[in-house]
Amino acid sequence: MTVKIASLQPSITIILDRLGCLDALVACTRYCVAAVPALRDRRLAVVHDSWSAQTEELLSAHPDLIIASVPYRQESLAAILKAGCPVLALAPHTLADIEQDIRLLASITNAVPQGEALIAAMRSSIQSVRDRCAEIPEKPLVYCEEWGKPLIHSQLWVRELVEAAGGVFLGQPGAVTSPEAVASANPDVVIAAWCGAGDRVPLEKLASRPGWAEIPAVRNYRVFCIADELLNTPAPTLLEGLQAIASALHPHAFVTSGAGLRRIQSQSASSCV
Repeated sequence: MTVKIASLQPSITIILDRLGCLDALVACTRYCVAAVPALRDRRLAVVHDSWSAQTEELLSAHPDLIIASVPYRQESLAAILKAGCPVLALAPHTLADIEQDIRLLASITNAVPQGEALIAAMRSSIQSVRDRCAEIPEKPLVYCEEWGKPLIHSQLWVRELVEAAGGVFLGQPGAVTSPEAVASANPDVVIAAWCGAGDRVPLEKLASRPGWAEIPAVRNYRVFCIADELLNTPAPTLLEGLQAIASALHPHAFVTSGAGLRRIQSQSASSCV
């Protein structure tokens, strides 16, 4: 018997899609539909996400299991639990955690072989990038920013991707920092992937922060935006984020179509240097 699932985050829906288990869904968010276009023709209940989930709309979809993932608000999940509906809350921090979430979802949907195949494919792709970058002498210092007010370093799995791409991650993953602290570290590359901003981070404004005019990343126009969904969504789409990182760090070795990666324009940045 197929478990009827309400997915409250795109990461969950993307994993279910890669497992071939979209038929298990009875409800998802509008962000899930944007991330998995195959859902547009399905008559699923569209509900709020893990942060703003509303009990009534979820219960009306009659799911057997509600699955949430970071970021979520404990009050929302507590209200759902109080209504008597089972909730699974995922909180991955590392690539290994994401693999475990894939295994868990594969087990729930009776897709264990597909889950193991997906994990193996992800590992192979990451190792391929790691092997190519190991041969490149340059190991740039990379500042990755998940949010701009306040400045927040990207998550731990992003550090793992930066390291796989032959870079050195600046700072503590998930920690708050300051423009001054970043400037004093002199990063070679700046990558911004703001939560919820898609690919719309204002790079010229970012590069004009106090003290940033002389850092190597700004002087050499190595300030990039990587689409939010490629770095902040704990799902197989992180592989696209890894390719974007590798292209930003080693443009001569990694050729990308440009999808999901945007570089500051020299003519716009020139006012900052």
